[in-house]
Parts: sequence; C-alpha cells; structure tokens
Amino acid sequence: LYEFRAGHGHEEAYATEFVAWVREAVEQGDGARLQRTLELAPHAQRAHPTTEHFLPLLVAGGAAGNAVPGRVIDGGITHGVLSMDAFVFGAVH
Repeated sequence: LYEFRAGHGHEEAYATEFVAWVREAVEQGDGARLQRTLELAPHAQRAHPTTEHFLPLLVAGGAAGNAVPGRVIDGGITHGVLSMDAFVFGAVH
C-alpha cells in the first residue's frame, strides 16, 4: 500500500494491467496460471510486494477445484491502486 493515497484521481496503468491479468486467469479457470501470478503477471511485484493479501484468492480458487472458472464481481480500483474486485468460485445457490 506504499502508493495508496486518498484522493488519487486516476487508476495507475500497472494496477489495471495486473487486475486484468488476474481476472482473465480466474475467468478461464486456469489454476496453474493463477498459482504463478506473482511470478508471471505484469507488475506483480509492484502490485503485491508481499503475499498476504493475494494468497486468499488462491485458497478460495483451490477449494473450488483447480480448473473451475470463477466469476469476477467488478469492484473497480480505489485510490488509483487498490483493486476492490471480489471472486466467486463454484455454483452459486
């Protein structure tokens, strides 16, 4: 959250590129790609310099099954760098 600033008026390009990459992996159900996000995604180190806020996504996706496509609930990007997306894996009843 080093770059997090209240009143930041625009989305940073690195954040939107990282978010798009993660969304695509989730929607395709590409568990192997998702597991390697912090190695492969554009700007991963800048977007997630530590893992504690990213790992819960892997746990949720893994609990649903490695090849289960997820659904993205678009939460936008707050303060230019903070994605507010939510993800749903598996059947919704």
